[in-house]
Amino acid sequence: MTTFITRYDTSGPGVKLAVKDLIDMAGEPTTAGCRAVAERAAPAERDAVCMAGARAAGARIVGRTNLHELALGVTGINPWFGTPVNPLNPRLVPGGSSSGSAVAVATREADVAYGSDTGGSIRIPAACCGITGLKTTWGRVSLEGVWPLSPSFDTVGPMARDLAGLVLGMELLEPGFTVAPRTDIVVGRLQVPTDPLISAAIDRALQVSEWTCMEVELPEWDQATRHAGLLLVVEAWQSDRELVLQHPEGIGADVRDRLTTGSTFDDATITGAWAGQRSWQATLGELFNRVDFLITPTLTIFPPGTDDGGELLVGRCTIPVNLAGVPALSLPVPTSGPLPGSIQVIGPPGSEERLLAAGTWLESAIATN
Repeated sequence: MTTFITRYDTSGPGVKLAVKDLIDMAGEPTTAGCRAVAERAAPAERDAVCMAGARAAGARIVGRTNLHELALGVTGINPWFGTPVNPLNPRLVPGGSSSGSAVAVATREADVAYGSDTGGSIRIPAACCGITGLKTTWGRVSLEGVWPLSPSFDTVGPMARDLAGLVLGMELLEPGFTVAPRTDIVVGRLQVPTDPLISAAIDRALQVSEWTCMEVELPEWDQATRHAGLLLVVEAWQSDRELVLQHPEGIGADVRDRLTTGSTFDDATITGAWAGQRSWQATLGELFNRVDFLITPTLTIFPPGTDDGGELLVGRCTIPVNLAGVPALSLPVPTSGPLPGSIQVIGPPGSEERLLAAGTWLESAIATN
């Protein structure tokens, strides 16, 4: 069993929902995909707050999905519970950290899955597995009852095969959620070094969308990536240091090393990174006065093999979004190769209603052209 850490037998008419195993469910232990946590986990006393809408809607929870351990990794490879199998090609990584959630919806074992996204953990596996995923605005969905990684960046959001599934997922997370269509969309296209097949697919998608598209430059993009990566591991160390100190043998070497790295930065460096966050938020705020959405690839590369997953760390375009706290949508775009690419549509804070409407339009335009 690799897609799910725990599976449930369910029947009935409700939406099939898979839940990442760092979101508390009453009566079930939360493992965070980690042996050190699983061996000591007691059943949760109550659901995480973000589960309330799904419970009220009668969703059928099909299982608790596997993940990259402690949600701190981009490949989805897990030494304790196995690695979910990428349905596009079993030799490729499924992406992380929400690997099981991506595979569950890609293989139709779930209609919707909940994932978490701290540096790309919804969007990266969505791109690797050819599905859609939504990173929500920081603070929009409650994190009470969700295993923390980096509380300043952690978010919960939906994953699904298509945009209709993402809308349904947001309706479960936020009862009363509705999309807000807008037709006169202006987008900014940020060019980053990307596999030519992916870049061409994104350009084609923008062409058929009929949106007004302008080239934009963000010289701070790479610096934002560095600041976000530093702050993420600093906070991850604070969240999980007791596990490392008390149960190091129960944490995989890759995750343990990343956590330990978070303890090595001095106060001046950390303070500088937080200042960089404020500057980056201001930069994007100014950009969103000129465009509705920012367009990038989700990944600049196709998913690598399971023995070469480190390429994803430098191939992602996701972590600057978390530094800014804004929402972002990833959806597949067909390429001339054997695998789809993935386009990332980034919006200003709180723009999920417009973002999913735009994604629905784009998905339809791609399908009909």
